[in-house]
Amino acid sequence: MNDKEAIHTSQAPAAVGPYSQAIRVGRWVFTAGQIGIDPQTGTLLPDLESQVHRIMQNLQAILEAAGTDLNHIVKTTIFLTDLSAFSTVNAIYAQYVGDPPPARSTVEVRALPLGALVEIEAVAVIPRPKAHHARE
Repeated sequence: MNDKEAIHTSQAPAAVGPYSQAIRVGRWVFTAGQIGIDPQTGTLLPDLESQVHRIMQNLQAILEAAGTDLNHIVKTTIFLTDLSAFSTVNAIYAQYVGDPPPARSTVEVRALPLGALVEIEAVAVIPRPKAHHARE
């Protein structure tokens, strides 16, 4: 039995290789790394700030397609081409994640696809449905 399910939404950039936007296994969702591509135009946004906002919007769309959202992220990994941009990325990222914020790792890398300045991947949990009690 294959219990992993590929997640896809047109509200985030399509996969451009042999990977899925996300994989759902049980109540867990593992996203592919997202860069600041506008899903409508397919183009990378020009600056760090717009890329981070777009990444978080793309992650939200993917997570919603999987049955969860940014508030249910438990772990992220941020890849930066210049670690001196950390405070800028951190300030924007904080606007999107819930409280408590997820665990996170941030690493500097030499390069990212399409010349992106930042890439973020996430692991989230799908919340359990709230129990409904019948009224007597």
